[in-house]
Amino acid sequence: MIGLLKKIVKENIIKLTRPHMIKGYKRFDGKMLYDTRLSNTTFIENTKNFYIEDNVYIGHYNYLDASNNLTIEEGCQLTNFINIVSHSSHISIRLYGKEYLKHKNLKGYIKGEVIIGKYSFIGPYTLIMPGTKIGKGSLVKAYSYVKGVFPEFSIISGNPAVRIGDTRNIDKKYIDDDQELRMYYNEWALKND
Repeated sequence: MIGLLKKIVKENIIKLTRPHMIKGYKRFDGKMLYDTRLSNTTFIENTKNFYIEDNVYIGHYNYLDASNNLTIEEGCQLTNFINIVSHSSHISIRLYGKEYLKHKNLKGYIKGEVIIGKYSFIGPYTLIMPGTKIGKGSLVKAYSYVKGVFPEFSIISGNPAVRIGDTRNIDKKYIDDDQELRMYYNEWALKND
């Protein structure tokens, strides 16, 4: 009997702790986002400053820091192993040394809101730094170090990341020959938000 109980407990622990997607997310303001999917292994720091819209996918093993506001707009897809930070203390800690924790308003302390525009895709192992704004319809390639402001429909790649193209050039071949797809695409892509 004890052996069976141990087996059941072990199986349930494995089920609860293995990476899996959770459908539906309740935002800080109480709004339920029914079509948003979020991994149980993604950690969100300061959820009261985390503004997310519906139909978002956030994969496994991500760290999302909303200390200084993080916005993820409708339809975004964040893959796995992504870090988004809205603050960085790497300069301050060197400047202050062991006195770091004793001071407020630290010199060299970087903070800034991060905004990811509608229907953007963030590839795995990407780091997005404070003060970054990624325009709607953008694609960030894997292993990118992203810092700054990028226009809508950017293809972003590198360390440091730069704009290397326009996603509309990729999308064109699909929507030119398919009237239904063009209608869906234009519904969000042509809106001036």
